[in-house]
Formats: sequence, C-alpha cells, structure tokens
Amino acid sequence: MMHWFEGPLAAFDTETTGVDVEEDRIVSAALVVQDTAGGRLRVTRWLVNPGIPVPVGATEIHGLTDDHLQRNGRWPAPVVEEIARGLAEQCATGRPLVVMNAPFDLTLLDRELKRHRASSLAGYLGNAPLCVLDPRVLDKHLDRYRKGRRTLTDLCALYEVVLDGAHDAAADAAASLELVRAVGRRFSARLERLSPAELHSLQAVWHAAQARGLQAWFEKSGAPEAVDPAWPMRPGLPAAA
Repeated sequence: MMHWFEGPLAAFDTETTGVDVEEDRIVSAALVVQDTAGGRLRVTRWLVNPGIPVPVGATEIHGLTDDHLQRNGRWPAPVVEEIARGLAEQCATGRPLVVMNAPFDLTLLDRELKRHRASSLAGYLGNAPLCVLDPRVLDKHLDRYRKGRRTLTDLCALYEVVLDGAHDAAADAAASLELVRAVGRRFSARLERLSPAELHSLQAVWHAAQARGLQAWFEKSGAPEAVDPAWPMRPGLPAAA
C-alpha cells in the first residue's frame, strides 16, 4: 500500500519584494510536480516585473535585481493568473499542495490576484478543495519540543534533504516537497493512517495553537506582537470605510 507521502505531490514557492503579504509583490514563483517519491520533477517557473522597486534587502536574499526583472520579467497580471490556474489544476486532480509557511505564499498570491485580476485564489479554485501540506507546521507539531529554528534551510539539514540554491523558488519548492516526504517517513506511525485532507484540517488547528503559543511568548518577553492564527491563508482585510 502506497502512503500519501510516497505518492503524487505538488509544491509551490515564491520570492518576493518583502514580507508584507498585503503590500509586497511576487518577483518569481515555481510550481513543482512529482508523481511518486524519487520520480521526475516537472517544474514550471515564472519571473515577474513587479512594477515597484525591489528593496536592496530583498535582492540580497534572492539575487533578483530591478534591472534583471525589468529586462526579463513579465507583467504580473497574466503571471498571477497562470499561477492560480496551475494551482487549481493540481487541486482539481486531488494532488496535495506542499507550501512551506503557507500563510505567507498563498496569502500573497491571493492579494496579487486581487490587485491585478480583481479576483481571489478561491475564485480560481472554484469547487476544487485546497489540500495543503506545510512542512513547517507538521514538523513543529510532530517534534514540538525540539529547540532551534525551523526555516527551510534548517529543516532540510535536520531531515537530510538536499537544498541546492536556497531562495530560488524552484529549488525551495522542490526541497519543500522532499521535506514533506521525509517528515512523513520519519513520523509514519503517526501520519500514515491520515489522509492529506484530514491532515489539512488538523494543520489548521495545529497552526492556531502554535500561533497562540508564540504570541504568549512575545507577551511574556515584553514585546507583544500579534501572530495571525489563520492557516493556510489569512483572511482579507476589511475594506476601508
């Protein structure tokens, strides 16, 4: 019997102008699809001219400069639609979607669709259920007392997953996909009886608990900071009066 972590998966990742999901923009994205563990990766890449300056700090992370994006990137409107249709196609086939720190990438995509297409990710998904596997949420729940950071780089080192070219959208997506498979294998006794759809629902609960714990830690440290409990996507902000 093939377990879900050995079967078909897709993975999505973005590189951006910053970390504000409401205001920042996508500069590159990738969708990686694999039919079985160890199988060939099918990779779709997008490069975007965001239409706004890329901060130096962002360029230092992903290496994408204003000049490069203006020369080689496409306008955002058709790109975000292609991305949304690509994700919707995977969801329609029932293929779980791996997204590291899903509330960031999926929310940012949703806001880009609102900005450039007057639409939403839900609008493109239609009746196809979104089934997300987030390696950060899974690892934090399954190995909750382990100390240390849980970035993609840190988790790949821990689970012995190759991350070749961090902060490249395709490389990060491929590593996230393999990371979910590695988490599934390590914790197979606790995960193999759960379907991806069941895990999707559980991760929403787990992430909310993790957010409450993090916010309590901030408050105890004397630096209160709001931590959004929503997963896999943050709700839209109310329209200004």
